Amino acid sequence: MFRAIADVLRQIGGAIATVVTLPFRALARLFSGASRSGRRPRRTRRV
Repeated sequence: MFRAIADVLRQIGGAIATVVTLPFRALARLFSGASRSGRRPRRTRRV
């Protein structure tokens, strides 16, 4: 009985954590893309 309740609470906690971290992940991706575009792209030499 308690194990089932614990499993449900764990799943709810995981879902809340996912929802809370999504905006921060999006911001991190946005800023990492912005910092990457500011630099000159490295081009490999073709022989």
